[in-house]
Order: sequence, then structure tokens, then C-alpha cells
Amino acid sequence: MAPLRLPPRIYVPPPLTSAKPSAISSLTTQFLASSSPTITTTTDTTNLTTTPRAFTSTPATHLSSPRNRIYTSVRSADDFSSLLLLSTSSNQPLITLWTASWCPSCRFISPLLTQLIEAERAGESAADASSFGSPTSVAFAEVELDSPDIGEVAGRYAITSIPLLLAFSRGEAQVETRVGDVRKLKDAGFLREWIQREARRGGKGGAGGSLLGGLFGGR
Repeated sequence: MAPLRLPPRIYVPPPLTSAKPSAISSLTTQFLASSSPTITTTTDTTNLTTTPRAFTSTPATHLSSPRNRIYTSVRSADDFSSLLLLSTSSNQPLITLWTASWCPSCRFISPLLTQLIEAERAGESAADASSFGSPTSVAFAEVELDSPDIGEVAGRYAITSIPLLLAFSRGEAQVETRVGDVRKLKDAGFLREWIQREARRGGKGGAGGSLLGGLFGGR
């Protein structure tokens, strides 16, 4: 009897088992999380509204001494009254030089006074004992007696000769210290000391004296 021959055995692999959808989703998420690069973004602040920074500054240092003032020439009674009121309200003595266009000495004295008061700042000082603890300064203006609108101003202050230097403090004419001596008016040293004395009044008035005492040109 012939032996039984069996056909060759063929190996058939088992069917593939598919993963559950939830497992695939979990694996995909983990893969993407591990493989995704880290991206750093910068916020564009071009159009953002920001609160301004608060800066502090050191206050400006003010001068301890007020400035002298030079006013334009007085040609009317109203201008003179306004100037007196301004001098009184600011407690600043007003120095006036009474002049006329035909006065040759006035053309020398006026620039000299302007130089002393404006450039050299004669009369300006900080607070000290001599000024009773207050800073000092002066104002200066010419009074043109030959102006057609000056009116009765010259007669009010008994101005009978020119050039003449007369100070006002709190609106009061300082007749006792008026100067009509041309030699003194051309002396820069004398004028400098005179201006400083008048500045020390500090708008306090006083020492007005009598108009009759200086009727003929003063000192």
C-alpha cells in the first residue's frame, strides 16, 4: 500500500487588527505635540495706545533780584499817569529824566542813564539788610516836555529847568532828591550812587518833600 502524501502546508498570516479610532487620535495628538516646533510671537505694539510716562523736572531757578526796566519816552499826560500807576503797583521806583528835543545836554545824559540802568543794572540787588530784606530795582523813562500832548505835567511837579532827574516812589515825587545840576548829571559815578539810593526805597515812598524846595532845578 502506497503511503499517503499530504499537500504542502501554506502559512496564511492572521488578519491585521485595526486600532481603535480613539487610540489613533491619541497617538496622532502625541506625535504632533512632540514634533511641532515651539514658535515665539512678538506682539505688534505699533497701534497700541499707551499711557504717557510721568516725568519730573527741577523747577526753574528764578532770579532773586528783579530786573530794571526801560520804558519808551513819555509824550502825553495819560502816558505819564499810566506809568506812575504801573510803578506803584509793582513797588518799583520810577526814575524820570525831563528833557526836550532842543536840549544838547539831554542827548548826552539820557544814553548815560540808559547804560547804567540797563547794561550795568545799577539799582538791582538781592534782598539784604540795606533794602530791609527786599530785592531792589528801578524803572526809567524820559519825559519829553516839548511834546504837544504833555499838558500840565511839568507844572504839576514844578519842572522849570532841564535836564532834570526826578524819582517817584509809590506815585510820590521825591522832590528832595531831584537833580538839576548838569555837572552831576554827566558824572557816571554820581548817577550810579543816586540810582542805588532811590532803588533802596523799594516803592515805599517817603522823603517827598515840598515842590517849592526844588523849584529852581533841585540839587
